[in-house]
Amino acid sequence: MAGCGETLYGARISRGFWSAFRETVVREGIPYQWKALNDELPDAEPSHCMRNFRIAAGKEQGEFGGFVFQDSDVAKWLEGVAYSLRWHPDKQLEALADGAIQAVVDAQQPDGYMDTYYIIGGLDKRWTNLKDHHELYVAGHMIEAAVAYYRATGKRVLLDAVLRLVDHISKVIGPEDGKLHGYPGHPVIEMALMRLYEVTGDEKHLRLAEYFVRERGRLPLYFEQEDQKNGNGFYWKDSPFRYQYYQAGLPFMEQKAAEGHAVRAMYLYCGAADVARHSGDEALAAVCRRLWENTVAKRMYVTGAVGSSEYGEAFTFDYDLPNDTVYGETCAAIGLVFFARRMLALEKKGEYADVMERALYNGVISGMQLDGKKFFYVNPLEVLPEACRMDAHKRHVKPERQKWFGCACCPPNLIRLLASLEDYLYSADGDDVYVHLYAGGSVRFEANWKPVRLSVRTNYPWEGDVALAVETERPVAFTLNLRVPGWCRNYAVSVNGEPVEAEVRDGYLALNRRWEDGDEVGLALDMPVRLVRANPRVRADVGCVAVSRGPIVYCLEESDNGRDLQMLRLDGATSADFNVEWRPDKLGGIVELTCQGARESDEAFDGALYSAEAEVRQAPCDLTFIPYYSWANREVGEMRVWVRER
Repeated sequence: MAGCGETLYGARISRGFWSAFRETVVREGIPYQWKALNDELPDAEPSHCMRNFRIAAGKEQGEFGGFVFQDSDVAKWLEGVAYSLRWHPDKQLEALADGAIQAVVDAQQPDGYMDTYYIIGGLDKRWTNLKDHHELYVAGHMIEAAVAYYRATGKRVLLDAVLRLVDHISKVIGPEDGKLHGYPGHPVIEMALMRLYEVTGDEKHLRLAEYFVRERGRLPLYFEQEDQKNGNGFYWKDSPFRYQYYQAGLPFMEQKAAEGHAVRAMYLYCGAADVARHSGDEALAAVCRRLWENTVAKRMYVTGAVGSSEYGEAFTFDYDLPNDTVYGETCAAIGLVFFARRMLALEKKGEYADVMERALYNGVISGMQLDGKKFFYVNPLEVLPEACRMDAHKRHVKPERQKWFGCACCPPNLIRLLASLEDYLYSADGDDVYVHLYAGGSVRFEANWKPVRLSVRTNYPWEGDVALAVETERPVAFTLNLRVPGWCRNYAVSVNGEPVEAEVRDGYLALNRRWEDGDEVGLALDMPVRLVRANPRVRADVGCVAVSRGPIVYCLEESDNGRDLQMLRLDGATSADFNVEWRPDKLGGIVELTCQGARESDEAFDGALYSAEAEVRQAPCDLTFIPYYSWANREVGEMRVWVRER
């Protein structure tokens, strides 16, 4: 099996687009979310999260508050803190995290069990509803937090606690006689166990993850047996997806399309890809490829959002991608990034990095306000505020970001992804080094047993020029593989100022040479405005285009273009007709696109709703496009990604 799976953990982002975003995460987002977890945000839904741990540890009286998976919010917050400490050391923040970890560990039971919902509500009921009650989901997030914190600080308090937890789970659940032959209703523990395996090297962690991937969906179906035995309800009984909502309608090896709850799907695919890579299971890898292809070729939005239906937060069917009723949960786009990175670890193909980039710059960061203090759960591609208020079918769509949510899975998920972004930039396969995403900073690695530092200077994504400088004490041979993004049609590469020809393999320029200290590579990616059309099978986008430049998808917003955005059209404008301008004073600094289009008028209808005689009138007007991720950072108003072409 091909692979380029070794993440280069010596990476740093120190300047440019992502550096600014991540500073917001550390300085604003992490403290803000800590207040939310402690119910200290005025006029926001309470979290109950840290209070639950105090109650579970016997340090406070009260009843459990929030959702059954409430513990996972602090786990994701801790994971985000851990990543941030790698590149932004902060003794006060570390001490705060140590205290939160101690609060979690104080609630752990003598047998290793950790879940405040059942510790407070009754341990006799634990493991009786794997389908709906998220015990393994919460355990998975705790494992991921523990691994991240151990790697960042070397501290084992939470790691040792989750090792005891995994031992407990292994005694209760598994393929052996006398154990529950169950699996999680909400996947995440699969990829968490694989991360634990990478730290411990303990085969039982790999085997348990593999069991969870392969057992789900097999007959007799565990969830049916569990419901009958324990009297559990089945909310999705009459839904189109039934058990596939939980990714259990079919055994994983038989699945052919992205179905059911979108976040559950992405997390399961991640775990399966990790198991396939570490076990060398080519059949399992082939299923991951099949599900990847269906997701990105038939069920993904142009922004990288996935999950088109509010009902079940789910996938529906091929090419069903409505813009105004879309769900597009922030967590689902984050899950797609996770999946893309794991497919890159399986095989070095630029298509995976292309999707990872698309989701990151669009469907992921749109979920957070530019100040890091408000969030979208749902990421629509078309918004009419009146419809959000008055149309029950669009009640899930919000025209402005919210301070917090009772179900607050998305905000800490954003924190942990953005804080760990270095881990998505580079990887190595022997003496092949891959640059998947371009960001200002550096990475350290070894090639032929010699230390190398590669520094990167770029103003990406606003400009397409990337400069990479090699630092090494002695000449060293290795292959530097630079991704040529799928959106780029023309590019040039040079070494020490001299143009070079390089083979493109699966989306990567391969520069194989003996490198010396001070060598510099220049990559120039042509970055014109592009008018993107959807496959005509996508009913919602027929006759429309989406405007993009580089990895950024753009949109129209009422603040720049007035009301009734549906009346605007490009009216024959081409890519060459757009003006590209850097606006440092706007929305935190953006490249703004403008062109002349047309606005229709209803004057000829003379107040009539329908007319066979009226001709649609139009007048020239200027159209202003801003990056999709930056919408809803001014006043509340309309927004639209797909624009009528003529």
